[in-house]
Amino acid sequence: MLAWPELARGDQLSILGTRVLRTEDPKFLTTGGVYTEDVVDERLARACHVFFVRSPVAHARITGIDASAATEAPGVIAAFTGADLADLPVIPPSAAGAMNTEMTQRLLATDKVRYVGEPVAVVVTEHGYRGEDALELVAVDYDPLPAVLGFEPDDSSLLFEAAGTNVAGYWGDRSALKPDLFDGCEAVVSHTIVNQRVAPAPMETRAAAAVWGEDGRLTTWIPNQGAQGTRDDLVKLLSLEPGQVRVITPDVGGAFGAKFGADPEHAVVAWVARRLGRPARWTETRYENMIGMTHGRAQQQTVTIGGSRDGDIQAYRLEIVQDAGAYPKIGAVLPMLTILMTTGPYDIPNAEAVARVIVTSTTPIAAYRGAGRPEATAAIERAIDLFATEIGADPADVRRKNLLPRFTEPHRTKFGALYDTGDYVAALDKALDAAGYADLRKEQAARRARGDVRQLGIGVSSYVEITGMGDGEGTGPSENATVEVHPDGTATILTGTSPHGQGHATAWAMLASEELGIPVDKITLQWGDTDLIPEGGGTGGSRSLQQGGAAVQQASKELIEIARERAAAELEANPADLVFDTSRSAFAVAGDPEASVPLTRLAESERLLVRTVFSAPGATFPFGTHVAVAEVDTETGKATLRRVITVDDAGIVLNPLLAEGQRHGGIAQGAAQALLEEVLYDADGNPLTTSLADYPFLSATEVPSFELADMATPTTYNPLGAKGIGEAGSIGATPAVQNAIVDAVSHLGVRHIDMPVTSRRVWAALRAAQQGSEHQ
Repeated sequence: MLAWPELARGDQLSILGTRVLRTEDPKFLTTGGVYTEDVVDERLARACHVFFVRSPVAHARITGIDASAATEAPGVIAAFTGADLADLPVIPPSAAGAMNTEMTQRLLATDKVRYVGEPVAVVVTEHGYRGEDALELVAVDYDPLPAVLGFEPDDSSLLFEAAGTNVAGYWGDRSALKPDLFDGCEAVVSHTIVNQRVAPAPMETRAAAAVWGEDGRLTTWIPNQGAQGTRDDLVKLLSLEPGQVRVITPDVGGAFGAKFGADPEHAVVAWVARRLGRPARWTETRYENMIGMTHGRAQQQTVTIGGSRDGDIQAYRLEIVQDAGAYPKIGAVLPMLTILMTTGPYDIPNAEAVARVIVTSTTPIAAYRGAGRPEATAAIERAIDLFATEIGADPADVRRKNLLPRFTEPHRTKFGALYDTGDYVAALDKALDAAGYADLRKEQAARRARGDVRQLGIGVSSYVEITGMGDGEGTGPSENATVEVHPDGTATILTGTSPHGQGHATAWAMLASEELGIPVDKITLQWGDTDLIPEGGGTGGSRSLQQGGAAVQQASKELIEIARERAAAELEANPADLVFDTSRSAFAVAGDPEASVPLTRLAESERLLVRTVFSAPGATFPFGTHVAVAEVDTETGKATLRRVITVDDAGIVLNPLLAEGQRHGGIAQGAAQALLEEVLYDADGNPLTTSLADYPFLSATEVPSFELADMATPTTYNPLGAKGIGEAGSIGATPAVQNAIVDAVSHLGVRHIDMPVTSRRVWAALRAAQQGSEHQ
């Protein structure tokens, strides 16, 4: 880790780079968070409760809906169908210019349903306990149609008849693929792999509370990753003006990309509140969350890699099929990011990538921690291991031979990504050294020679990712912040970011404290209220510190300069002769420290505040290497993760405690995808993983203590030198763990095992390899 200077100014110690404890934690550990379901507000008095009737079939025409029995039930206020909302606009596909514009969605399904869990009606009750029973009284007639499933669906059953196809769109031109791309390569390997569908499964499910004021304005509480973007979505979904909507973000219990913006259910709750003239609330069940909240990943990738037998990679092709689910939402855009990062940290002279986006009768796909970038890393890292096995080389040596050399000036890749700074070979070597790689290979060789039942596997994954992107519409990365100093010695920060576990209250206070000399515990952070903070980019894509944090630092510095002018007037001195002493949070005349004025006094006559916008020249590209060590029981197929060693270089670290927390969470999430997470459907499109009993993920008991090695290559794109860290673990860990398990049995003839690498799949791969050997 590259430390901040020990002395910030003079002999004043800097708080930056230190392990400041999270100021958020006391509340969560004592009184607890206030989530949307917990919100108590007089405006929500007499709130009714909204429940969604969801389709039990994957694909069907709706031939009739009868809610009369429900409306006559005790405690039921009303019931509504899609016909009642017919005047509201349809939801177009994401990246409408690239996707089929016929593939639109209604807030409530009207003509047909396209996945199990799609909302078709709502029941509104006086009390929450009435809802589940009332839902059973709504009769919906379905004319079932064949489900559309898999990565190669034909067009015999169309989700959208008007589209004439189940292909939503393309990224890249398949006809431009070069037939001679691999000419001259001594070794070429091709394999089709699956980056499986996963569920975000946040601890807090989706929810909403909505009320309309006498002025015709909507106020709604929604757990989200950016109140401003959520407001903008509601404006579109409800045909309103931006000034008519106020979004308030309570505490958020996990998001992972799936709580960006507003979903149809959020808009329906607001519509119900307006229709009935009273507040409305909704909280989904865990079952609803598993089938209704967007899923992640869901790519089929055909990788082809070629090069010389001494390990020089000369060509690489990535062909993607993206399952977007029933509607082409953000999931349809993910392949664009995967293609952008196709070659990762490697210098491959000839590379190409294309993608086809399809719709299936499954839950729609959207962002999930990393959003398109983990898929790119998983593809190239499996490809390199397949290539290394083919030529009989150590996979770490192949990586070292092909990594881009160190660079401090931006490097443009063949796919248009502009890497800011990087030292990929150093990250690889640091991770291998920390793991004791040579000794691990010796132990592996000894176990293989003995024919041990429990074999050792070592998996390596080198990655680079993009963080802090712009809005995709020509606007570069930026964020706003407001800093105000109060006469009582406290300060308030307003931010356009939206923390939900990242520690912004701590980090932003550290940045302001460094400039203002006000203790961290006297600085309050506010966010997530569009009336208070009308603009903001929210939190996602690992953008917050490098943009939101930089904005706080910039606002604090600008505030000092405004205060300098006021102090000069009060001290009757030249502003240039004043020195700001952070140890006293006061201005003093140079050479005469007794002639001073505290910052707080300068806030007495008029408010002392600054609002500013920080703009970065571009996105940043963190990088690193993960090494996973696993044991595999060759008799049962059971894999056990023994060690995970990582180097995650995200530039200069502001607070190691917060950065390590992000790394730990990401590594566990990435390892979980490799080992056991997968959303499954049967042949009729019925979801099989609808609770946490049948959708397992890792807990602390299933993972080793992670070994974190530090490295920091600063970016020049912000004054903090910081890059994003929130998604690094989930990008590097997944292929490292998968590679480790495959490596443990590669000497037995196994070349690839799709994720999740379960005991059943490992056992089946071993049996198939054994039978193939016997057949030969």
